[in-house]
Amino acid sequence: VIPCVVSQWSDWSGCEEPCKKTYRVRRRHVIQEPRNGEEACPPLEERAGCMEYWTRQGTECKQSLIPALITTGGFGKARKKRAAADGNGRAGYCVEFQLVAITPGCLQSHHSYTRWMQYLKEGHTVCVECQHPALDSRSQHCYGDGSGSKKNQLLHWQAVGNPRCKGTWKRIRQLDTCSCPSVHSFLFI
Repeated sequence: VIPCVVSQWSDWSGCEEPCKKTYRVRRRHVIQEPRNGEEACPPLEERAGCMEYWTRQGTECKQSLIPALITTGGFGKARKKRAAADGNGRAGYCVEFQLVAITPGCLQSHHSYTRWMQYLKEGHTVCVECQHPALDSRSQHCYGDGSGSKKNQLLHWQAVGNPRCKGTWKRIRQLDTCSCPSVHSFLFI
């Protein structure tokens, strides 16, 4: 009996396409085929989701194409402590949005780490903070924050931890600090 032998995984490729949610790939190859009834070889390719915010020519993607990735504002304190410890005390900012549409998937997750999604309601104003490490060093803003969008333009967002929880919102204004109640305060990822 001779078992299948495969190589180590290659490095991950870049994102398949820039400026949209897509995937990256890594591969391995068969070094020795199995013989005499041994089990088949394991998968030779893996894919993982990714998002590239820069075109292949090096220009930034249009903001309206990029969904904002958000999570509960409760993670902000830990982020600020890490940033201070790393000596990266760059100040962030906050953006207020009015929620326009929300998918039913936001209410269908009952894990403790997704309970914050129940506070997402159409018509509510929410505050989303842009802070390190989500604050991009090249552009000095968070992806999906709506900077450069037209007035009343619908922008897309997606909740981290539940891919079925997403929707649209309109940018109201940018502020130096957030002033929303904690249940309506979120973070860009």
